[in-house]
Amino acid sequence: MIIPYVSIVVPVYNEEKTLQPLMDRLYPVMSGLGCPFEIIFTNDGSQDLSQEILRGYVQRYPGVKVVEFNGNFGQHMAILAAFELSTGEIVITLDADLQNPPEEIPRMIAEIKKGHDIVGTIRDKRRDPLLRRVASRIVNLTSNRMTGMRMSDCGCMLRAYHRNIINNINKCGESSTFIPALAQTFSSNATEIVVGHAERTLGESKYSFYRLIRLNFDLITGFSVVPLQLFALLGIITSLLTVGFALFLLFRRFIIGAEVEGIFTLFAILFFFIGIIIFGIGIVGEYVGRIYQEVRRRPRYVVKRTHGFE
Repeated sequence: MIIPYVSIVVPVYNEEKTLQPLMDRLYPVMSGLGCPFEIIFTNDGSQDLSQEILRGYVQRYPGVKVVEFNGNFGQHMAILAAFELSTGEIVITLDADLQNPPEEIPRMIAEIKKGHDIVGTIRDKRRDPLLRRVASRIVNLTSNRMTGMRMSDCGCMLRAYHRNIINNINKCGESSTFIPALAQTFSSNATEIVVGHAERTLGESKYSFYRLIRLNFDLITGFSVVPLQLFALLGIITSLLTVGFALFLLFRRFIIGAEVEGIFTLFAILFFFIGIIIFGIGIVGEYVGRIYQEVRRRPRYVVKRTHGFE
């Protein structure tokens, strides 16, 4: 049995329209590497014909393997499942939507061979809508500041990992995580390269605005307690300002006297403080929710069956 040197991991969710164009470009790239490889697709509970197409690829393309979930567990869980079954010395994650070209894979392998344990990517001239690009920049900036990591493009899943990084990731049992950030915590020599980016022409994006928010919460709260610290600092500052304002009102009462007209100002200030409290409760609730998910010890995903694995 030949052990693959490169493992390609592709999560799939309702991508029947993009799978064949993906294989038409990906498989020639892998065949041209001159080394053993495997392509692991994880079907994340697709409702279309994706599973039937992938099962056919196992018969038609040597090295293609399929992990079939019994439901939809999310992109990162699909990647983690493939990580546990992968055997390559170099493992590369790739989305099925062809927005990141498979032709960049040899460059990423070359960087790993130079001694880097992670090769991140930066999308050049992104073809996403303006609102999404602006939101992505804000997320990249805030996430790096809060987590202390250095990732120029957190949302790009075209990344290469050395086997040592994958082994450490496989030891983790977190019920929700953000794989690029998790890998970064185990890295000692990461690098980034600029890659091409194309507009999605087939299928639909699987990330709604809500799912993007949830993913960013996982990134920030899963790798940093800075939000809690910032809220504690905000509470201290607010308390000091409140004391100062109370002294001002007391001084004003003795000098000018009581004035009923200021009651609306007090209401506005009260609502402002209530808003801060609710915001803080939400942050604390996010961390408590993560703890709750962990202590339940439920499986992160359920594999229905696998295809092509010996």
